[in-house]
Order: sequence, then C-alpha cells, then structure tokens
Amino acid sequence: MANPLTNTAAWLSTKQRPLEVGPAPYTAPKPDEIVIRNHAVALNPIDWIKQVAGDFVFSWIKYPFVLGSDSAGEVVEVGRAVTRFQVGDRVLGHAVGTDPKRNRAAEGAFQTYTVLLERMASPIPTDLSYQRAAVLPLGLSTAACGLFQKDQLALDYPSVSPSPNGKTLVVWGGSTSVGSNAIQLAVAAGYEVFTTASPRNFDYCKALGASRVFDYHDAHAVPDLIAALAGKTVAGALAIGGGSSDACAAVVGACRGRKFVSIATFPIAFDQPLGQKISALATVSRFLWSSLRFWLKTRPRGIRSKFIFGSTLVHNEVSRAIYADFLPQALAQHRYIAAPEPRVVGNGLASLQTALELQRGGVSAQKIVLSLAPSAA
Repeated sequence: MANPLTNTAAWLSTKQRPLEVGPAPYTAPKPDEIVIRNHAVALNPIDWIKQVAGDFVFSWIKYPFVLGSDSAGEVVEVGRAVTRFQVGDRVLGHAVGTDPKRNRAAEGAFQTYTVLLERMASPIPTDLSYQRAAVLPLGLSTAACGLFQKDQLALDYPSVSPSPNGKTLVVWGGSTSVGSNAIQLAVAAGYEVFTTASPRNFDYCKALGASRVFDYHDAHAVPDLIAALAGKTVAGALAIGGGSSDACAAVVGACRGRKFVSIATFPIAFDQPLGQKISALATVSRFLWSSLRFWLKTRPRGIRSKFIFGSTLVHNEVSRAIYADFLPQALAQHRYIAAPEPRVVGNGLASLQTALELQRGGVSAQKIVLSLAPSAA
C-alpha cells in the first residue's frame, strides 16, 4: 500500500547551482531508522560550501541531492527495530545523508520528511521549541567527534553529574556552533575549559561553562593562554576558525599534557560567488599545501592533529554515548543549553537559498534557522 504522505525537498540539482524546491519521494524507514516531519531546520557553512566548491567536498554524492544536517520535528514512522521512539514524539536529529557510507538524499534535512538513524536522534522536552532544538545536531556531533572519538582527543564521556578530573581543554572559537557544544560537552565530562571569543561573547561562553575566556583578536592571546595554563594538565585543543590550528598548536606545544589538536575548520576559504567556477586543481593544491605546512611545523615538536568530519560518530560508539545516553537526560534536566541562539529567518523551503546567503555572510553566537511548519512550537 502506498504511503499517503507527500514529500517536498530543496534539491541541489547540480554543482554550483541554487537550490530548487520540488517534489521528492517519501522514503520509509529501515529497521534502525525513523522518519520525522521537519518543523525546523538549521543551516551550516558546509551547506553553502558544497554549493560553491562543487565536487571538492562530498565528491561522492550524485545529483540531484538534498543537503542539510540539522533537523527537528515530529516522528511519523519508525523502523521495526526502533525502541527509543514512537509516532508523535518530538525529536532533534543529525541527518547524515552526506556521509560517504550513507550517501542518500532521503537522509538530508532540507525537505518535509527526513529519514534519521535512531542512534543519531534525541527526544526533546516540551519546553524546547523546534527552532531552538534545530541548532544542535551538526555542531553537537562535530564537537563530540573531536572530543570523544578514539582517533581524536579521546576524552572521557559526558554525564549529567560529572566529577572534575583536573584537566583543562582549550577550545579556540567558543562562541561558534561547534565551540558552544564543545564547551558544554567538555564541562559535562569533568574538564575545565579555557576558550577564545570576541569580548562581546565572553559572558556567553562563561554561561556555557568556560572558566576563562580570551580575546582571539588580541595579539597576546596565545602567550596569555600559555601563562594561564601554567601548572595545569592540558587535555588537548579543539581548533575552530581561521588561524585556530596554528594558535592551538602553539598553546599545547608549550604546555604540560596531551599535545593533540582536533581541527574543525577547513584550512582554506571558499569565498567565490555562487556560480563562479572554482579550479578543483587549485583548491586541492591549496588544501594540501596548507595541511603539509601545518604537519611540517607541528610534527617535529611532537604535536599530533586530525581534521574532524562531523558525521564519523555515526559509525562508532560515540553516537549512542551522545544521542542516547547523555543528551536526552541533559535536555530534560535543563543541564544542556541548545546553543547558539537560533536566528529564524523565514518559513518554508523556498526561503532556503536566501537563508544560505545570510549564513554565508557570517553570524556571531547565532545559528540561521528556518521554520518548516505553520507552528514550530
């Protein structure tokens, strides 16, 4: 019997083209999946980077495709092996359609109905709006990959009742989406957090749990961090934003503790206008040279590093540790803040391309969110 639900998506029809809204198939869930009716979606830099950079990122996807990682909505169907959710539940989820091992448009967020893996979704309490819940998934997942995966910083897992472990984590870029989650996750795992931000966001970072905040614009930020960390044991660093990798390497290289930098930002910028052709060879060359330069600079000093791909937790135990074991309790007990602040810019898939342009222009301590329902309470 055909499913009566009618789906619509914002399609990326080919590389370096605007999104086009049109019909999309409704995809039933596999045993370990759920389907949600999106009430709100959030945008991330990788969405417009894919448009601008073409096959340099997510080269494995086949057009047309549905982008988007951040979903929040209501469960409409569950797979036969699903035990944590039922129809009608309010949830947030990380849509992992762009992951190379998932790689299907049905798992993109930019559509009416999105397929989510059970282990990449969390229930949300009734007092958390869909718009606010939607800011979490990709930032949360990326931070969790960098902090907890065994091939990254391998920190202790978070809990709702953590005990201090005497170690300090450096988060460069604490007011970003990834940074906002990294601060909270690390504190919930028992770590002290030193971070950087613009002075206007100092109080914001402290409200998330950071014990010290430094101005990353200040030429003395690195030496000031090193001085503040004297006598402490560093758990490593999470680097977010332009120039953050070099700064974090300088800090961990001068301090006692783990000399490891998890890198959450591309080492090159994608600033060309949409539709303007980007040389794949030039882009790859810049990327490789930047990565090699950083490796040559840090490896002789015993500093290790690794770039974070924000969906890798779907293939390891970190996904359940965050989305099943920690986040549901933390949200229900108000021990985790859905941050950064949502900036709702429109309603409906037709507004997505304009929203992407706004996101591309840059935001501070905010995340661009789109409502996809008449009421997104």
